[in-house]
Amino acid sequence: MVRYVYAFTEGGRDLADLLGGKGANLAEMTRMGLPVPPGFTVTTEACRAFLATGAEPEGLAHEISGHLTVLERAAGRRLGQPDDPLLLSVRSGARFSMPGMMETILDIGLNDDSVLGLAKSSGSDRFAWDSYRRLVQMFGSTVMGVDSALFEDAMTRLKASRGVRDDLGLEAADLAGLVEVYKELIHERTGRHFPQSPAEQLRRAVLAVFESWNGERARLYRRREHIPDDLGTAVNVQTMVFGNLGPDSGSGVAFTRDPATGRAGLYGDYLPDAQGEDVVAGVRNTVPLTELEHLDPASYAQLRDHARALESHYRDLCDIEFTVERGRLWMLQTRVGKRTAEAAFVLAAQLAEEGLIDPDEALARVSGDGLARLMFPRFDTSTAGAALAHGLPASPGAAVGAVVFDSAEAVRRAAAGEKVVLVRQETTPDDLPGTVAAEAVLTSRGGKTSHAAVVARGMGKVCVCGAEEISVDPRARRFTVGEVTVEEGTVVSVDGSEGAVHLGAVPLVDSAVMRYFETGAVTDGSVEAVAGAMRRADSTRRLGVRANADTPEDAARARRFGAEGIGLCRTEHMFLGDRRQLVEAMILARTDAERARALEALLPLQRQDFTGILEAMDGLPVTIRLLDPPLHEFLPDRTELAVRLAAAEAHGTPPGAHDRELLDAVNRMHEENPMLGLRGVRLGLVAPGLVAMQVRAVAEAVVARKRAGGDPRAEIMVPLVDTVEELRLVREEVRQVLADVSAETGVPVACPVGTMIELPRAALTAGRIAEEAEFFSFGTNDLTQTTWGFSRDDVEAAFFSAYLDKGIFTVSPFETIDRDGVGRLVGIAVAEGRAVRPGLKIGVCGEHGGDPASVHFFHAAGLDYVSCSPFRVPVARLEAGRAALTGTETSDSR
Repeated sequence: MVRYVYAFTEGGRDLADLLGGKGANLAEMTRMGLPVPPGFTVTTEACRAFLATGAEPEGLAHEISGHLTVLERAAGRRLGQPDDPLLLSVRSGARFSMPGMMETILDIGLNDDSVLGLAKSSGSDRFAWDSYRRLVQMFGSTVMGVDSALFEDAMTRLKASRGVRDDLGLEAADLAGLVEVYKELIHERTGRHFPQSPAEQLRRAVLAVFESWNGERARLYRRREHIPDDLGTAVNVQTMVFGNLGPDSGSGVAFTRDPATGRAGLYGDYLPDAQGEDVVAGVRNTVPLTELEHLDPASYAQLRDHARALESHYRDLCDIEFTVERGRLWMLQTRVGKRTAEAAFVLAAQLAEEGLIDPDEALARVSGDGLARLMFPRFDTSTAGAALAHGLPASPGAAVGAVVFDSAEAVRRAAAGEKVVLVRQETTPDDLPGTVAAEAVLTSRGGKTSHAAVVARGMGKVCVCGAEEISVDPRARRFTVGEVTVEEGTVVSVDGSEGAVHLGAVPLVDSAVMRYFETGAVTDGSVEAVAGAMRRADSTRRLGVRANADTPEDAARARRFGAEGIGLCRTEHMFLGDRRQLVEAMILARTDAERARALEALLPLQRQDFTGILEAMDGLPVTIRLLDPPLHEFLPDRTELAVRLAAAEAHGTPPGAHDRELLDAVNRMHEENPMLGLRGVRLGLVAPGLVAMQVRAVAEAVVARKRAGGDPRAEIMVPLVDTVEELRLVREEVRQVLADVSAETGVPVACPVGTMIELPRAALTAGRIAEEAEFFSFGTNDLTQTTWGFSRDDVEAAFFSAYLDKGIFTVSPFETIDRDGVGRLVGIAVAEGRAVRPGLKIGVCGEHGGDPASVHFFHAAGLDYVSCSPFRVPVARLEAGRAALTGTETSDSR
């Protein structure tokens, strides 16, 4: 028979798939001998069984009852015992951390009778009624489906009527009255009464946590973090300990190091006379954890010792939730802590230096996505002027956007293309869609361990919390700072690194990490950590990294960023701007002589371009792709020309002969689906002289660089090849031109000729194509389009969001390589190509070349290099190094 329940004494962190992350870590702390309130975990297997059938799994109730009996015997009290009740917490705990996305219910076991017994046994009426109102509120919203805002409004009205700022100012009688208000709310909204049976409370709470796995915010978070939908959540049932028993009690969240910067030292927030939910919800502003050392030196010393033990045991930054109950410390949770990108690099370097992890594991714990965030611009504080308000720098970065005051408005405006900043008193899990949509989150309450801070850090969003100068009025849709009023839609700048908010858009400057890649300057510890990770990645990786660059300036920047050549130089970009008239002349040519003159005029310009790029990449390979797009893309827009001619006729002005000639050419070349039309190699085969002109420009540029003492390494790449016969014909023409230039100049010119593999047929016949190709480069943008049957420009706006929402995609196939489809074609082409030509050099030059997950795939597929935009080169270098690691678990943003 399947077993569904495990005591904390029976598990360990190696059972995270079964017990969830929280349950596995509670069991691990129990095994370590730390002070963990006893309890048990209902497994993810039970959740999956419940979700599959909609019914409680057979035998689950019996197992829970047996483990509850063990808890009751150990405590000497029964659940809900009228004179001295045992109370329980029920918390979710999935395999991967999903902070606040699922449900928690505290104080299970309280009812109208046991609340009186709790008051007597604790000696505090206020504490008992505060605990009861928490249970009714949590149970009502989580289990019975009452809008949580109704409970919050009732609390707000009560505080206003008593003239107090927070719940600590309420007396026992106030809270007792609030319980009755809450119970009446539940009855009004559901037609049912709050259950008085402790056993019913426990059973329904467990099932409600199961159901929360498929809640809207949990599904959205999983999509955002690429967490599988079929994992399910475990449920942790734990003996309650109380931080709301008075000034000698409290709750807090601690990190073994600063999760925002990586600085060493115990760090976090503490809230006296409060439960843990108050800390993360930001209902009151916390005090720094260091205050606990003054309030309760013994508990602080124990916490510090336990934190050191956990960090040493897990060999990583640990996130700890704890409660002090009348001077006694209890450890409620630990997990490997979420961190900012900056902290990830600093922590990895520190832990390696301290010997807790080796250099390979340090590399595995950083990521290309994190590096990309560190390369984002920062605010130019020298021009920013005085800040409007200050708060806690909860998640670093720079963000500019229009102020919005609720999640729905953030989503609406972001969908329309507007950048927004979500402003709240404090966020709740229901604000997740707005957090995802916003550029930044700003709250007037809460600390660096509040819900807003934790979620923002995990997502790489800018966040400033606890900006107490700000008075938020969500109903009026504005906030005020002193005499300044900021209405919804006003643009503000949020500096998550400094914890500052500015009116208007503050100018941006390069980040310190970007300056490091540009100049090599190491200006602080985080940059040094990045530099160390890059050195390790470069010494570890097998994959080469090139850049996609079309100008000497881009090529030079790519080289500064560590590119080892150019994997894609697009010649069509050289036909734009002031050269468009020459291209038009070539297209409109009526005779071979006219076309030859136009091509002859283009030749020196292309030669000049290639010479500059080869100079910038001297000694490194430069793969030059022959003209790829259809020629009509270099002509004016068809509709624009037609309107211009029609307007001239309407005004009685004779239309220009050149415009008429252009429109005739555009009409003649018009294609219903130009992506699959006359382009690439097809264009080179039917447009006389086009290939020869481009190849001659390359060859003469090679000659010029050799005569200048350079080491040019040009490669010629033929696009959109479908069949080996196409490549053979073009290759013969290329060889002839190279031979002609060599003979004319007396300088040997030998350029390898290869092809892009960007059509399914090319991938499937790669063995034949390799007979003529000296290298392959996968054009994964077009290969994705033609494999899926997608026109990227159309489908991304038309239905990709729906596909992501429905789970058809977990990520866009244009963002990360589709391993099952496109990836399989890549594998076939690699195998068949190298079977014919064992030394065949193979790379990729689509946008996937700079995507971290795709780089790992290309490493595994056996490619020789990836090529990406210059700004993604450092990311590709880092990920290529991480991909080469074996036996080391790489970091996971989840």
